[in-house]
Amino acid sequence: STSFDQYTLRAVPECDALVALSGAALLTGQKVQRRGGKFICDRGSTHHRYQDDVIAEEHLRWGLPRPEESDGTIEREEQIYAVADAITVPSSFSARTYSQYGVPASKLHVIPYGVRLERFKRNADAPTDSFEVLFAGQVGLRKGIPYLLEAFSRLKHPNKRLTIAGSIQDHIRPLLAQWPQENVTFLGSVPQAELIDRMSRSHVMVLPSIEEGLALVQAQAMACECPVIATYATGAEDLFTDQVEGFIVAERDVAALTERMQQVADDPALRNRMAAAALVRVQSIGGWDTYGKHWDAMLHELTGIARRADEEQ
Repeated sequence: STSFDQYTLRAVPECDALVALSGAALLTGQKVQRRGGKFICDRGSTHHRYQDDVIAEEHLRWGLPRPEESDGTIEREEQIYAVADAITVPSSFSARTYSQYGVPASKLHVIPYGVRLERFKRNADAPTDSFEVLFAGQVGLRKGIPYLLEAFSRLKHPNKRLTIAGSIQDHIRPLLAQWPQENVTFLGSVPQAELIDRMSRSHVMVLPSIEEGLALVQAQAMACECPVIATYATGAEDLFTDQVEGFIVAERDVAALTERMQQVADDPALRNRMAAAALVRVQSIGGWDTYGKHWDAMLHELTGIARRADEEQ
């Protein structure tokens, strides 16, 4: 990112605002600021130091070596946070991690991701003779896979199945055998059309992440009328209300994951209410057009440039 920063430093034109992905454009952003423009850091996850600490802790918990960071990466990130006029993040959970490390709340802007509502739609019914649980995402420690496998093993149902859709990360492969896998199917990566079908046919999607910005698959599942059980670390609270469209639990809480899955398994009427509520909620949030409008409003406010009359419509 430093070499790219050197390139953009030479190439950046006069502008009112520069939006740069996290880790990039420290020098370029300062150049824009000296010219009177604003520098926005767009970060899709938690504070980098928080992320590093949580993932390192999880690796040590399971006997894996701590992931190596490039020299100075975290310090450079923190320099950008300090210099930037604004930091955009996709969830309230993510924003709280910045406040925890001293970033002023006034600098943080929460803009949740959208979902392609025209593409993600329920296309089938969940079966009545089994209980189908879905996980969608990379299979790794960051996504809380150990806690999901343990919680699912405790779930009491005569015909239960957990389907895990997503690529398996190398670091977790040697560990998978130590966790329960009865009635568990690993699909690997699946095309979007199959993911929509899986979401439609599942009774619940469970996402037990220990750290991320905002898991987009949650809104996609909701659009397919599949309720979600997720941790706060997934950004779930910006997408749905606990016990209304789904359940939100603490990270690493196997007992809570089991209890909430059991509730959905034991109460089909509850599942149906949550499925209907999830669709209504995700439709009210809007798609990527809404995401773009939030960005547009934030940029106009930050730069102090008034919107044209045709933009107001």
